[in-house]
Amino acid sequence: MEMKEDVEGGKQRGVREALLGENNKQLVNETKHHDHPWMVYFTTFIAVCGSFEFGTCCGYSSPTQEAIRKDLNLSLAEYSLFGSILTFGAMIGAITSGPIADFVGRKGAMRVPSAFCIAGWLVIYFSKGPVSLDIGRLATGYGMGVFSFVVPIFIAEISPKELRGALTTLNQFMVVTGASTAFVIGTILSWRALTLVGLIPNAVLLLGLFFIPESPRWLAKRGRTKDFVAALQILRGKDYDISHEAEEIQDYITTLEKLSKPKVLDLFQKRYLRSLTIGIGLMICQQFGGINGVVFYASSIFDLAGFPSTAGSIYFAICQIVITGVGATLIDKAGRKPLLLASGSGMIAGCIFMAVAFYLKVHNVGVGEVPALAVTGILVYAGSFSIGMGAVPWVVMSEIFPVNIKGQAGSIATLVNWFGAWLCSYTFNFLMSWSLYGTFILYGWVNAVAILFIVLVVPETKGKSLEQLQAAINV
Repeated sequence: MEMKEDVEGGKQRGVREALLGENNKQLVNETKHHDHPWMVYFTTFIAVCGSFEFGTCCGYSSPTQEAIRKDLNLSLAEYSLFGSILTFGAMIGAITSGPIADFVGRKGAMRVPSAFCIAGWLVIYFSKGPVSLDIGRLATGYGMGVFSFVVPIFIAEISPKELRGALTTLNQFMVVTGASTAFVIGTILSWRALTLVGLIPNAVLLLGLFFIPESPRWLAKRGRTKDFVAALQILRGKDYDISHEAEEIQDYITTLEKLSKPKVLDLFQKRYLRSLTIGIGLMICQQFGGINGVVFYASSIFDLAGFPSTAGSIYFAICQIVITGVGATLIDKAGRKPLLLASGSGMIAGCIFMAVAFYLKVHNVGVGEVPALAVTGILVYAGSFSIGMGAVPWVVMSEIFPVNIKGQAGSIATLVNWFGAWLCSYTFNFLMSWSLYGTFILYGWVNAVAILFIVLVVPETKGKSLEQLQAAINV
């Protein structure tokens, strides 16, 4: 056993040294081709329709609560189940997303959640009572869970290294855009009409999948060499010399295939433990810092602080969209780690503002300052999350796992993310009942621990090919 591990370790060290010691043979090629072929952008656009659908599913329940409860005579408990069952569907989707993406490919794995979302929306549209509502919501939640894994993975695998961060960040940008769109349109349309809006991104995605290539790395892993080369050439442009990139991908996958096929428990071996720790750790940092509690109950926070909740929610949505877009432009320039550190620091500052605001409110001191402090805190918190902690963990997760464990490890990381989302949203009201200001002090400490984790454990992944990066981490 030890000899086998030594041989496998030697093989992996060999490819690691080759990749890390590689001079940039593509320098001339990249200099000649500063412009990138439209197919990379078009393929990314089609993929992030899934992200937009993800956001639409999230945002649906907020503007429709009053109308659905009135039309179908639902109790608060019945509607709460309708809202929260989405997360349970997403957990199931997270568990199955990796195996699906590995078995039928990344494109096939985007067709599956589209079908579930379409079915879910139609069931909700025709619902006459709580049971069918919950079934439809569970189906859209399943689709969300699969989309949350496969979209960033697919974009990372098709993108050139100098664009990978920005293009993968579009995943989060479209999530917040979809959620905000559902919120705004939901104030105009009926709750049944809003479900039909949710069908549109699925239709665009399913149609667009006929015109874009499969992930070259998945094709290479499946041994479909001709298809792999053809897909890579389409993505890079017909005049682009792909020989170096194709050789690097093929060599790395050939080396991985010589290793024993990992089982779930093998992911916790030393070889893969660092990448798994980074992926899961970042998902914990993202969710346990309180974001879903603040997002789901932003209107309540504004009301408690004495600020108009409708105006506050609109400011909140605009802030998320704009700053997520800013983060997308910075991620390949500033790097992943600086954005994460800036994001975590800003979230601590936002927590401090909110804690001070509610401390003043509870002790009836400087009450006139409470609305301004609370709104400032929420916007600083949301903006800081959007520029780094919202998108970057998904970017890094899509980069660090080798293709032979990406399905299993990615599913685990995505499941942890969705469990954290549920736990944070479930406990938020209990924490607020315990202490209005203590809740945000607690979240501030969690974000401080997240900063420490990022400093000590998370590597910078900017400017490296996936093969170089994975060879450096998984030693």
